[in-house]
Amino acid sequence: MKNSSTVQNNNGFSEIGLRRMRKVLARYVDSGKVPGLVALVSRYGETHVEAIGTMRHDGGGPMRRDTIFRMASTSKPVAVAAVMVLLDECKIRLDDLVEKWLPELANRQVLKRPDSPLDDTVPARRPITVRDLLTSTFGLGLDFTALGTPIMNAILEKNLAANVPPMPDPDEWMRRLGSLPLQYQPGERWQYNISNDLLGVLVARVTGQSNGTFLRERIFDPLGMKDTGFYVNESKIDRLPPLYAPDPQTGEFILWDEAKGGLHSQPPAFESGGGGLSSTVDDYHAYFRMLLNKGMHGNKRILSRAAVELMTTNRLTPEQQAVRNEMATNNVHISFGQGQHGGWGMGMAVRTYRGDYAPIGQFGWDGGSGTSTYADPENQLIGILLTQLGSTVPDPMHLMLDFWTMVYQAIED
Repeated sequence: MKNSSTVQNNNGFSEIGLRRMRKVLARYVDSGKVPGLVALVSRYGETHVEAIGTMRHDGGGPMRRDTIFRMASTSKPVAVAAVMVLLDECKIRLDDLVEKWLPELANRQVLKRPDSPLDDTVPARRPITVRDLLTSTFGLGLDFTALGTPIMNAILEKNLAANVPPMPDPDEWMRRLGSLPLQYQPGERWQYNISNDLLGVLVARVTGQSNGTFLRERIFDPLGMKDTGFYVNESKIDRLPPLYAPDPQTGEFILWDEAKGGLHSQPPAFESGGGGLSSTVDDYHAYFRMLLNKGMHGNKRILSRAAVELMTTNRLTPEQQAVRNEMATNNVHISFGQGQHGGWGMGMAVRTYRGDYAPIGQFGWDGGSGTSTYADPENQLIGILLTQLGSTVPDPMHLMLDFWTMVYQAIED
């Protein structure tokens, strides 16, 4: 098994704890459950990186610190920064009506019941605002507990939520979205994913630039995130491993997306802020360190302190949070235990109760391609775990849970 590890300084993690972490991570690779992984933990200026295993399940080159991964839903905490820049500059306001830029969302109809037929509606009580999109409460989203309802069937049929090819361009995507009623009244209920893709369209229409171009100019370049974007240049494609979605019954590695000629090898029709970024541990580390530093990168301000605080603290009402808690705790058999954080900020989860080793206030998110990235202000800690394994089997989720257990047991002070 080829691997590498890097340590700088020594204040914040115990050597024994880091060795234990490496052992647990290596167990997943040695047992054949995951082909390879790259993990980073940092605290008070100490950064520790593990690169274990290989790029392909049948061998190939070794995983390296600069391996590029499909970030899937861990795109959300990063892509949302574009909207925060627009708020900081008063190009938009939290309670602006989005129909000014997204006219497809004007004059909404809302289902009488969440499982109503699509024509069984009442008018929306009020228009949709920027705040509704930022908090994922505008009235539509992916709800795995409601699969089979007319609205979920329509969302999946129109390819509005899964970032699965062939994705329509943003205008066609908006047209399809605008043809559907909302499932809930604007501002009523937290729902997953679609809001984050809508925010990317909003950024493009407000700025006149593509979502990716604006993110590059205002977030990625200033932070030195040179390997982050909505596709991987040909010159770097050898650093992108294939993505596997194992067979749920047999565990056999099924190739979901190849690197060369795959979904991330060229500019996409739709730049998905909900799940379309690719990146490296060091790029994501730079971004989350900026959030821990309240918007500062060295002596450069990327986001205002207030914007970062808004993103990284809970924005849900007690009623909305109760629904999110219920969805998480009642679906551990589907999520394999992930998602139990309590709150939601803007583009990311925020821990509002202590349900495992992580303290209240930790923020970040996980991705269905086996990615997990969080920052913890109380411990001044960042952890990033990147693999290339879809969550069709429990292994990548169990690996994430074990990674975070090992991160916290390694803290020394």
